[in-house]
Amino acid sequence: MIALLTGKLAYKSIDHLIVDVGGVGYRLQIPLSSFYSLPESGEVRLHVYTYVKEDAIHLFGFLTLEEKELFILLRSVSGIGPKLAINILSNIPASELRAALYHGDSKRLSAIPGIGKKTAERLILELQEKIKKLGNAEAPASPTRPARSASNVVDDSISALVNLGYKEVQARKALETLEIATDASVEAVLKGALKILMK
Repeated sequence: MIALLTGKLAYKSIDHLIVDVGGVGYRLQIPLSSFYSLPESGEVRLHVYTYVKEDAIHLFGFLTLEEKELFILLRSVSGIGPKLAINILSNIPASELRAALYHGDSKRLSAIPGIGKKTAERLILELQEKIKKLGNAEAPASPTRPARSASNVVDDSISALVNLGYKEVQARKALETLEIATDASVEAVLKGALKILMK
């Protein structure tokens, strides 16, 4: 089982990346939180969860051990597959997720795409006690990003929001309410759009 990978970042996108380790490229699916904090190139170190199916092996990467632990906890809940677990971590910061589970905040959890009221209540029921055993993990600082054109940023942001479970119409409407600067990053636009969509 692969638990940790250190290598050169060969490719990075909103939902996955490829890490070159000694000439071998490992494809890892990642939450948006990791995407925000990863550099565009250079060496990276990721905590890895290996998910084995009958016909495939999938790797999920996380910049912090805390996120990996939360991912494993989410996976332990009936009906929560790896894709939905990644979606949850993409839509709520680890600290907020932990707090919502700890305090039984079903309203906050059910605001996440793909998580209805019943699923939110099940998450709280099954994880509220377990979450107290998790330690705090320090989040890495976000590196500076090179500027991209506004049209590319909007297109990438819409694609990311659709991947997170929002409809394209919802995504476009949220982005239309934002004032997007010409030098805005995808990360900044996504954060702004998610705040609007989660109200």
